Amino acid sequence: MKNKQDLRSRKLGWIGTGRMGYAMAKRLLEAGCDVSVYNRTRAKAEALEPFGARVVDSPADLADRDLVFTMVSGPDDLFSVICGDNGLLDGSATPKLVVDCSSVSEEGSERVRKALKERGCDMLSAPVSGNAKVIKAGRLTVVASGPKPAFAMAEPYLQAIGECVTYVGEGELARMVKICHNVLLGVVTQSLAEITVLAEKGGVPRHALLDFINNSVMGSMFTRYKSPAFVNLDWTPTFTPPLLCKDMDLGLSAGNKLGVPMPVATATRHEVQKAIDAGHTECDFGILLELQAQASALKLRPENVEVDDGLS
Repeated sequence: MKNKQDLRSRKLGWIGTGRMGYAMAKRLLEAGCDVSVYNRTRAKAEALEPFGARVVDSPADLADRDLVFTMVSGPDDLFSVICGDNGLLDGSATPKLVVDCSSVSEEGSERVRKALKERGCDMLSAPVSGNAKVIKAGRLTVVASGPKPAFAMAEPYLQAIGECVTYVGEGELARMVKICHNVLLGVVTQSLAEITVLAEKGGVPRHALLDFINNSVMGSMFTRYKSPAFVNLDWTPTFTPPLLCKDMDLGLSAGNKLGVPMPVATATRHEVQKAIDAGHTECDFGILLELQAQASALKLRPENVEVDDGLS
């Protein structure tokens, strides 16, 4: 990674300081970067001022920055902050590069990429894997696609945000990787819910099963990270069922378009939809465990056991 003096050689802009955007921008500030930030709800951006951020009134105020990062909710928001009124392109200046870390469709991303290219600005698609706690622990992973010189420009800053940055090629290939990742996220969580309920109904405490799984060849950073929630039934949101469903739909649509049958993903998507229909829209998608328990006539209770999430 470049040192702090090198990281300050370019001026950065950041659009979107929700849970993820705040944590990512904060890491850049802590690495010594010069960052100006915008968020629709200004107070969320102002929370970064103690760390050295300069808050601006609109995305257009970031047009003189060298690199501008975006972390917004969806394709309409991305188009708005780039191409809308007071958007990044609503003025005479243009940044050298936009790095979009949002989870959006290939079509939504390509629409913005085209508008930026017309103004002589490159775009890097750089969606991420993780949540705010993962970012704080320095364990975020990033997948990027776009022009190779653009990736070279952005790479030091992406490395300051996360521990692993993977370049997969030109265009929107990173979007495909992120959608595949999130389909796997849903499938693994549903499978983990099923085997956890199976074991508990057979008499095995959840914390004991998950301790074994996490230390076996089947364990992963994700299963370890999710274990405290599964053991103690804490559904504080990191990723909600509607957001997971959106990405499952994108993955299934891609499978249909490319002629790839996805029976396991299709079944998982059905379970996620059941969670949404039951009103679980603001909680964590780990709620799939409780729905599996209900379908299995099992009453879950918090085990109140301290479990290592692998991030501390």
